Amino acid sequence: MRVLVVGSGGREHALVWSLSRSHRVSSIDVAPGNAGTAELATNLPIASDDIDGLVARARQVRYDLVVVGPEVPLALGLVDALQSEGIRAFGPCAAAARIESSKAFSKDTMRRYGIRTADYATLTSHDDALF
Repeated sequence: MRVLVVGSGGREHALVWSLSRSHRVSSIDVAPGNAGTAELATNLPIASDDIDGLVARARQVRYDLVVVGPEVPLALGLVDALQSEGIRAFGPCAAAARIESSKAFSKDTMRRYGIRTADYATLTSHDDALF
């Protein structure tokens, strides 16, 4: 199985380490990766927010699975774009990732469904933020 892991942090290093231990995984690429992932996989010079570049690479290499770690590419719709190309991806779609990528959306959702959370305000101007 050929796998692409998207991201460059400790989470992605842990994912690569775990995947590298599987006898089912034949190769792992990481975009963009880090020094730790370079010891276990092949780092690629593709930014994790370069959705078009990541989809093009996944299409070209024909990865069996793309694992997306960071919230930015999730929020930008990387999983949606991969799935629309018929590429298997692990991670939430953009709509589901919104709970992490938008704190205002998250807080509004918690308030709407009675989930306890700290008080908050969503402000749109500097003057509104002044006490």
